[in-house]
Amino acid sequence: MMRLRNCRQRFSLPSPVLPLWVDGIQDWTHDRDAMRHNSTNSSDGDRLRQARIALFFLFSLPILTAFMAAQNQPAVDPSLPPPPHEKQVRLKHILVIGQTKGFEHDSISDGMVAIYNLGHDSGLWDATLRTDVELITKKDLGRNAKNLDYFDALVFVSTTGELDLDDSQKKDMMSFIKEDGKGFVGVHAALDTNYKWPEYGEMIGGWFDQHPWFTFNAPIINEDPTFPAVRHFPSAFIKYDEIYQPKEWSRDKVHVLLSMDPSKLNYANNPRVHRTDHDFAVAWDKMYGKGRVFYSTLGHTEEAWSDPDIRKMYFEAIKWALGMTEGSIAPHPRPQLSGDQH
Repeated sequence: MMRLRNCRQRFSLPSPVLPLWVDGIQDWTHDRDAMRHNSTNSSDGDRLRQARIALFFLFSLPILTAFMAAQNQPAVDPSLPPPPHEKQVRLKHILVIGQTKGFEHDSISDGMVAIYNLGHDSGLWDATLRTDVELITKKDLGRNAKNLDYFDALVFVSTTGELDLDDSQKKDMMSFIKEDGKGFVGVHAALDTNYKWPEYGEMIGGWFDQHPWFTFNAPIINEDPTFPAVRHFPSAFIKYDEIYQPKEWSRDKVHVLLSMDPSKLNYANNPRVHRTDHDFAVAWDKMYGKGRVFYSTLGHTEEAWSDPDIRKMYFEAIKWALGMTEGSIAPHPRPQLSGDQH
């Protein structure tokens, strides 16, 4: 028993556990001695004793291991202050709206899911996806429903027509951007939305006025390769997409990021071309009061949302709208290209 006492002192086994452990050792010792001196025992008794010994060690080993590990833990000095907590990065919240009151794009689901996944996979934001506009309000909705006070940015994914917003909702949405300094990102048909709401057109930069070439291989130039949302694009490139022609729009009021190369467009017999200046912006950013606003016509097709370039553009655009990155908002003159007569 001296060995058992030393074992107790070394591992400091709690008193409720030690008797069980000691009794088990004693039982095992007794059974071992009995087996040695009683050769007449039956084979059944031998198997019973062996099973008992095996079960004892099977159940006692994890307990002994746990207590030995506990003894190796360093003591905590209660006089020392607790370690500082790691700084928590606040997850941003965005509200993604896909309501349509006019044309319904097949790519709306693709766009909404892509924006959700971009936030989820990066860990930068969570996205609430809605095809109604109930949450565009600052009223307390109850029922654990969020309102604009919860969100940091709004994203309209190919919304169309006059959305179901009453006057108080319109006021709250503009206050959310203009006064609260929250972000707004418009995808494709967000320009084909709310024609009867002048302040919406002022906020986003204009409205849709036809797509003269429908979906085609659009020749695009990068007007600001330093801006986060377009810096991954080359100076000139082609994208198969539907490019909108904006009306009540002026580059003097926005910072154009991407535009179509007017020298590579076919204007012949195309009555849908309404802009005599042939200035067809593809993406721009601007401020609306304190809020950051980004819009791009790219994203018409379902395939566009599998294009790494388009996904990265909107990923960086949302980051910029959330204030995570910086980029110019200053309007600039239209670049002059060879063959451009305007």
